[in-house]
Amino acid sequence: MPVNPRTPVLVGYGQLNHREDPDAQENAKEPVDLMAAAARQAADPRVLEAVDSIRVVNLFSARYRDAGLLLGQRIGADAPATRYSGIGGNVPQSLINRACLDIQRGRADVVLVAGAEMWRTRTQLRIRGKRLTWTDQNESVPLAQGSDDNVPMAGPAEDRIGLDRPAYIYPMFEQALRVSAGESIGDHRKRIGELWARFNAVAVRNPHAWIRKPATAEEIWQDGPANRMISWPYTKLMNSNNMVDQAAALVLTSVDTATRLQIPTERWVYPYAGADAHDTYAISERAELYRSPAIRIGGARTLALAGLGIDDVDYVDLYSCFPSAVQVAAAELGLSVDDPARPLTVTGGLTFAGGPWSNYVSHSIATMAELLAANPGRRGLITANGGYLTKHSFGIYGTEAPSAEFRWEDVQSIVDREPTRDAAVEWEGAGTVEAWTTPFDRDGRPEKAFVAVRTPDDRRTLALMPDPACAAVTVQDDIAGAKVTVYADGTAALT
Repeated sequence: MPVNPRTPVLVGYGQLNHREDPDAQENAKEPVDLMAAAARQAADPRVLEAVDSIRVVNLFSARYRDAGLLLGQRIGADAPATRYSGIGGNVPQSLINRACLDIQRGRADVVLVAGAEMWRTRTQLRIRGKRLTWTDQNESVPLAQGSDDNVPMAGPAEDRIGLDRPAYIYPMFEQALRVSAGESIGDHRKRIGELWARFNAVAVRNPHAWIRKPATAEEIWQDGPANRMISWPYTKLMNSNNMVDQAAALVLTSVDTATRLQIPTERWVYPYAGADAHDTYAISERAELYRSPAIRIGGARTLALAGLGIDDVDYVDLYSCFPSAVQVAAAELGLSVDDPARPLTVTGGLTFAGGPWSNYVSHSIATMAELLAANPGRRGLITANGGYLTKHSFGIYGTEAPSAEFRWEDVQSIVDREPTRDAAVEWEGAGTVEAWTTPFDRDGRPEKAFVAVRTPDDRRTLALMPDPACAAVTVQDDIAGAKVTVYADGTAALT
């Protein structure tokens, strides 16, 4: 059956690591330079000149009025429409989903999705009293059309106690996973070390990974001078690694235009289907801290739209900022976490491959496309996660021409019917510990503990143990189910 000429196809995928000394002026680069270099890897000049729409993933390293405009100038694209995304690891896959719909419906012809971060360079320069510089666009340049999806990722209960960053919240999810499984602390630390060692093994084989040094499970889970504890039970090697200079670029067009531009068909990778949704924004209102209805519903719907089951997928890349994110997604999608025939990453994950803020999934899609192009007939699943297991996007890819048009759904209305839990924000009394995490200082000492507490009426309140001595107890002992007193100011103590 002939393929619809407006069928979207991914025809270019480039990525790079920039490792030069930030002080070397001859090597001075800015994020838009890295995006342009990745775009040139993704496609030849003829294709880049045909780009009529540039969508840039939100940047943390630099602030441009319109990064897409600069990028278009650098690659020779003639006055493309530009767009600047919101914040979140879900963004690159969401941009691909939207680009596919725009191409299919004739709203765009050749779309470039690109992102770059130079957080490593920016940080090193700041330590030396310098700053990363980038092209200054004056106010005559209109701000790029942006996204309005930068909703708060926390609610009053989280803000009240300063539970405000991924390095605190994902390890709390990890404890909830352990408690729900009835696993001992020692066995659990070893198991997640083994999970991350499998991710490391993939990074070792990935030429695009930032860290390709082999690491054993014990080297990953055991804390020490070279691998300090960040927030119990996560060491540094279990955290997303944003100290990278990386860029990725993805080029999509229609079958008709790809044919006209004479892009070799062996480079073609078809997006088959996608979906987007978000879980309850406030952590305190999640029904369970070890579940994600949006992943379960969004992942299942994406597979159904593609006419596939999970066992029909050959390659998988689960968003992997922290081990808990992978375990939750695997459970919701029906994937084994230790299947040697189907690892849960194609890159090595955000610890080892690199975690360039919102742009990791651009790299995972590029790596997936390379893998599929080298293995025709196979299919791949990408999951993307923004916030605290909050915003989710999904995509299915393959090299065989689809039998139907690209299909996408927003499944939020279904997710919103899932049960949630009432948050007890300003609550005091005696409850039981549901989950917790304990941030450490740079000298390796527990400094405080965040605690999720179930109230007698089965609501959830969040509390802070500010006393380092009390925090140390939460590391030495398994306090799951322990009695805790929560005070009016949001502090707590074990009783």
